[in-house]
Amino acid sequence: MPPVETIIYTHPDCAYSSGAKMDYRKRKVEYTEIDLAKQPDQIPALLLLTGGERITPVIVENGDVTIGFKGGT
Repeated sequence: MPPVETIIYTHPDCAYSSGAKMDYRKRKVEYTEIDLAKQPDQIPALLLLTGGERITPVIVENGDVTIGFKGGT
């Protein structure tokens, strides 16, 4: 079974982004972070995932998109 690819779109001013990253680290889940403050060229990709909303975090796991973070599972 191939590993799950996880991408988290974040913003440094977003407490939910920080919470998501902390939860993934705690659960030892590898992820790729796209910090929109450092990579503004990725904002169009974020807008495609969210239907035009500038919201973080957006978590993409093997193509499944989750908008926002409501705490660890």
